Amino acid sequence: MSIDIGISTEDRARIAEALSQTLADSYLLYLKTHNFHWNVTGPMFQPLHSIFEEQYTELWNALDDIAERIRALGHFAPGTYARYAELSSIKEEPTVPDWKEMLRQLVEGQETVIRTARNAFRIADDANDQPSAGMLSDRMEIHEKNAWMLRSFLGNQADGTQT
Repeated sequence: MSIDIGISTEDRARIAEALSQTLADSYLLYLKTHNFHWNVTGPMFQPLHSIFEEQYTELWNALDDIAERIRALGHFAPGTYARYAELSSIKEEPTVPDWKEMLRQLVEGQETVIRTARNAFRIADDANDQPSAGMLSDRMEIHEKNAWMLRSFLGNQADGTQT
């Protein structure tokens, strides 16, 4: 059955591809955050263990929403690690870094998802796809807050300077 929701086939394909990139970045950030939750050590263990858990749980729940939006647009959501690795700008961490490097990588990951979501937002907004744009706007707000919280552990100011 054809889909007639007021968004062209071509626009739905562009939105689905942009959402797929957002899904891939979100999944790899989820995986990295969960890995760091399991493996963090040092004087900041307890607060970082807790915040990493909060953030990976939120990411896990968001994955379903993003994938289901792709499906609602009439496309299949990527669902393999190989496809996520192709689509994502976030790279795996093959070692267990110290807690400060974990924070640095997670801030970078949060910011990557923000940029990917912002690009997808522009595509959805240009196609008059309010549901996708609204979801992406919400995702950006969450990731901006998460990046700020993680950055705060390192003492970084909003302008990037150290306190």
